[in-house]
Amino acid sequence: MTRVSFYLLSGAGRDRADVVCRLAHKAWQQRSKVFIHCADEAEARRMDERLWTFQDTAFLPHALQDDPLAAEAAVLIGERDPGSDHSDVLINLATTMPAFFTRFDRVLEVVDEDATTRAEGRLRYRHYQERGYPLEVHELKDRA
Repeated sequence: MTRVSFYLLSGAGRDRADVVCRLAHKAWQQRSKVFIHCADEAEARRMDERLWTFQDTAFLPHALQDDPLAAEAAVLIGERDPGSDHSDVLINLATTMPAFFTRFDRVLEVVDEDATTRAEGRLRYRHYQERGYPLEVHELKDRA
């Protein structure tokens, strides 16, 4: 059964995109294939750019969903179903749960302090909870 982890960010020192990059990097180091599910193409492009620049000393092999090298990338970024090649870890940045989330071993939900993001995160949490998915909550407080 899919395990679901919520990462609740609080404080000015926590940036949602930075946390997503760190989670993707950690999963890749554990030899997992990762799909970062974005709300739209613009968000996917922002995440692609962020993954190139999030650490000076780290390289994370990634690609956008429509990139010719997508099949070879350990981390894939997009807004559609990635297919079965990327079914280890799903990092969901969209406001809703993708229909294909059950195919993944793990789902990571990163929720910042934005009121809309929190409210949508609560709805997703309730959805997972009501269906019996194993849930974890990690509170990431201000790093300052």
